[in-house]
Amino acid sequence: MDAVLIPQWCVRGLSTTIVPMRGANASDRIESAGAPQRRRRILIVAGEASGDLHGADLAREILARAPGAELSGIAGERMRAAGVQALVRTEDIAGLGLWELSATLGLTVRSFIALRSILRRQHPNLLILIDYAEFNLILAGVAKRAGVPVLYYITPQVWAWRRGRIRKLIERADRLAVVLPFEAELFAGAGERVSFVGHPLLERVAPAQGRAQTLARHGFPANARLIALLPGSRRAEARYMLRPMVDAARILARDHDLVPAIALAPTLSREQLALEGRTGLDGVRIIEGDTYSIIAASALALVTSGTATLETAMLGCPMVIGYKVSPLTYLLATMLITGVDYIGMPNILAGRKIVPELIQYQVTAANFVRAAEPLLSHSIRSESVAALHSLRERLGSPGAAGRVAELALGMVA
Repeated sequence: MDAVLIPQWCVRGLSTTIVPMRGANASDRIESAGAPQRRRRILIVAGEASGDLHGADLAREILARAPGAELSGIAGERMRAAGVQALVRTEDIAGLGLWELSATLGLTVRSFIALRSILRRQHPNLLILIDYAEFNLILAGVAKRAGVPVLYYITPQVWAWRRGRIRKLIERADRLAVVLPFEAELFAGAGERVSFVGHPLLERVAPAQGRAQTLARHGFPANARLIALLPGSRRAEARYMLRPMVDAARILARDHDLVPAIALAPTLSREQLALEGRTGLDGVRIIEGDTYSIIAASALALVTSGTATLETAMLGCPMVIGYKVSPLTYLLATMLITGVDYIGMPNILAGRKIVPELIQYQVTAANFVRAAEPLLSHSIRSESVAALHSLRERLGSPGAAGRVAELALGMVA
């Protein structure tokens, strides 16, 4: 078997060794012609925690249909557990904002060079890209020029900023698998190459048990009314969001008999949370590994903008959304983001403000309290819950990963 070796200068500093993929040599041609199942070599790139989650589901669905497939690429813990060989670990290159990204820039560049070499010299059968906008959009161009088919799953949020990327995505991707109902219309120029596959969270977001069982499991009183705090999945998010959330939760707990509980993201440890949050956590419970149950059992949630807002909406929990980044990142964002009126996915999907939002300098404890208190009244809470439940119906039907796996394998048949 011939192997294409990646020069060491390309991969120095990567978290794992770049392993050669099978070349299109004589043995491959024999396998393709005579074996009952041809080996498929698929490169998958997920550069963020949410992409790792959905990439893992996709990998399992692909391997269930094609057990002999070789999956490798940029993979997080979940994708690695699902059978994807990590050429680069997702957690080593994920970042938030310009300042935070600078710490991982060198590894990100080296990762791109290595993947570019694989596409140009080893020619995998398919490249699957999952979100991770700038990196993956450039990589799609490399694959296109190298003659490697591209499937883009969970396309960048072109509806929010830089709509000029729509044309590039249509040109560079052979298939587009979109997860929001309005995205198919944005990519109408791709014709039959774009498919609305439904949102992958539909089959994931559900409490592990009922409210009474959740309270008992974590030692809360049977009549406890929880306020869930979701400060984000990244250290930088905790740095900006944890303190105002905790301060607000203490006020709401005192005035409205609520019990604060932090639903800790799996990407953060308790130690990282305490270090980055720069605030005491006395009187605040930290719950690990049961986020959906905690949200579903809560009367209210304070949530950092991101995937968690959609998850909270799908669980029918009224929320206040907050978003804060470094001043420089925010300044640039205000110049670039022009396509939407809201930051929270529930509001974007609804086309109106169904949950309150606090942005940048508005993110204070006092503002969180002011926005949250009306949601504790019976009538407003009922209206909010009904609006959130209606969003779930717009997200398609469960089974997105299976549908994308079928698309992927159809492209390498």
